Amino acid sequence: MKIHLAFLTYNRLEYTKLALPALLADPAEEFVLTIWDNGSTDGTPDYLKTICDRRIVEMVFSEKNLGQACVTDKIWSETDAELVGKVDNDCLVTAGWTRILAKAHEDLPQLGVVGCWHFFPDEFDYERAKHKIQTFGNHQIFRHPWVDGSALLVKRKVYLQCGPCREKDYLSKFWGRLALVGYVNGFYYPLVYQEHMDDVRSEQNRLKKMSFEEAYKYIPVYQSGQIRDLQTYNQRRRKILDNLLDGSFDPRVYYGWRARCRRLLARTQDIPKKLVSIGTY
Repeated sequence: MKIHLAFLTYNRLEYTKLALPALLADPAEEFVLTIWDNGSTDGTPDYLKTICDRRIVEMVFSEKNLGQACVTDKIWSETDAELVGKVDNDCLVTAGWTRILAKAHEDLPQLGVVGCWHFFPDEFDYERAKHKIQTFGNHQIFRHPWVDGSALLVKRKVYLQCGPCREKDYLSKFWGRLALVGYVNGFYYPLVYQEHMDDVRSEQNRLKKMSFEEAYKYIPVYQSGQIRDLQTYNQRRRKILDNLLDGSFDPRVYYGWRARCRRLLARTQDIPKKLVSIGTY
């Protein structure tokens, strides 16, 4: 299955210099790549122009920051690839990740979005998570209504059926919409890892070089006021991890069910009706 990935950048050049080579490190991974810079002012465009790889089909240098949802929707909507995905410039992917996730998509028509685990390996607790690990044919999925916004693959036709992703949704809310109409979302199991360099545990984290405000000023949760210091960051991080391990994979726990589904199904009439009951929540 043809894969089209989006790699978005906005400043944080030191992250991009690690994340992009990691993405391109395995020449055997077959995908096409659009690199989109959202108006960086720290030398990122000059660096990107030095990168050469046969899989890069387009580089776009926007004069202003258009946001992630708008750019992702444009790239995913205009490609003819069967699978679309996204890698953030603050994540280090594991070589071979696209092959693993693409095979699951090829074998499982009910698979919505599947991603790589963005916490550290020692933070995954099988005993806490095993109630959410399910087998589908030859594959296992650690189910959750949403995954991180990086190192993931989703079927383009599924995205188009439930899209577009609105800017205020971010991607996590959009994945919830897929789960509400019956698609199976989650992390591939055994877990495929990505290192989130914005995680305070990462050796690459910017906090080692600058203040909290400077390190996190570009991320939405800081701009929205949800985190303002290391303490609130760690509280939010723990809450997310606890929810992933202990929480339900039933999207109705997190979203209004009946009214929301009626609206979603009205917008997505092309989705096979059998998907609504797939997985039996």
